[in-house]
Amino acid sequence: MKARLAGGFGKPRFFFVALRAWAFNRASGSETPIQRKRQTMADDKIYIVGIGDDGLDGLTRQARDRIEQAAVLVGPAGLLRLVPPTQQKRIAIGGDPEQIAETLRTHQGSGPLVLLAGGDPLFYGTARYLCDALGTERFDVVPHVSSMQLAFARVKESWDDAYLGNLATQPLDRVVERIRIADRVGLFTTEELTPAVVARALLERRIDYFTVYVCENLGSRDERVTRGELPDIAQQDFAPLNVLILVRQQGAADRPRQMESRRLFGNPDDAFLQAKPKRGLLTPAEVRCIALAELDLGPSSVVWDVGAGTGSLAIEAAQLASRGRVYAIEMDAEDYGLMLDNARAFGCPTLTPVHGRAPEAFADLPDPDAVFVGGTGRDVARLCASALQRLKPRGRLVANVSGPENLVAVQAAIGEMGWEAEMMLISIARGNLQMERTRFEGLNPTFLIMTRRP
Repeated sequence: MKARLAGGFGKPRFFFVALRAWAFNRASGSETPIQRKRQTMADDKIYIVGIGDDGLDGLTRQARDRIEQAAVLVGPAGLLRLVPPTQQKRIAIGGDPEQIAETLRTHQGSGPLVLLAGGDPLFYGTARYLCDALGTERFDVVPHVSSMQLAFARVKESWDDAYLGNLATQPLDRVVERIRIADRVGLFTTEELTPAVVARALLERRIDYFTVYVCENLGSRDERVTRGELPDIAQQDFAPLNVLILVRQQGAADRPRQMESRRLFGNPDDAFLQAKPKRGLLTPAEVRCIALAELDLGPSSVVWDVGAGTGSLAIEAAQLASRGRVYAIEMDAEDYGLMLDNARAFGCPTLTPVHGRAPEAFADLPDPDAVFVGGTGRDVARLCASALQRLKPRGRLVANVSGPENLVAVQAAIGEMGWEAEMMLISIARGNLQMERTRFEGLNPTFLIMTRRP
């Protein structure tokens, strides 16, 4: 009886184990040599296959099949060398996208055609341009891990909100200005614009608050990651195939750009020192312009900036009210110190920084012609109510709030005075050149509430 039981359960058990193995292989995408059947490649298709510095060893079975079955293999000479010689026709190309497109037009239809591309062809790579130029229906893309992904993985940093750039397609000066206000940066360098050149350009502009990682030959046997400070990297040589990663040091403030093109108002955000990691509290340039216009300032106006932060709006108000007086009230010690530095950089004799808490700080100030109130806390409506009581006849108050609850509260405070409130929703998107494409990055929407004392 025992033998029968053992024999009876033996076959089902074997079948169950085999079934589990088959299901696992299906889920993981791996198949045994007997099960695997190559997908047929169409003669009229162009297959773009991403490949890393480790060549065929790092590719999936699907990617290797594509390369092995190709009648024509097109790619940069360095990538072609990673594929062992075969009978297929090989065409070496340069980096000119139009030349690549013309090469593909010429040879399409003469058998399966494979274009080799480094890493992920759709990550700011060749595939995007070719699909736009020749039509997406012509292509089939098999991606590889991009060198940018590998670089961030090697240094164990997130890249979801990093600034990514390519010095082969973007001017160094423009890239450096974007780095100035970034938290994390990933750059493809070139043989001319090496990591050392980038490091020296940053140091010349006093942008010295980043830790640097140079990731060379990623995915290959001679891969190397070098960590250092900018002065160290500026003196070293690296392999041509590298990705440069910059990580802002904890708490480092932005260094403002030089003042040679200073404006009366609407200066770029990076013209001001800002606190880290509290960056984003500075009133954006576009909102500043609208708020200053709504404040209706004259040359002799007395202005209060309540919750002045690092002083961007107060400084520009002082430049407009050049014969008046601007009182910038800020209780945070770090922001107050940065405001003093910004005021010195802009040269604002009519600006008076006030280190204190509102509304108590109002007591010793002269009555204002204009008041700007900014903030995200619950006290914004109370501060506006206190300032409204001191406002001169025909004086203007402008409040900048980010949440609808503060919008309603400030509107109610103005209504209790029997005054009329105007409201505005401001939504700004700034163009940002990422590789060869422009992306628009939206700033957080914000509200302005305006009123004038009768």
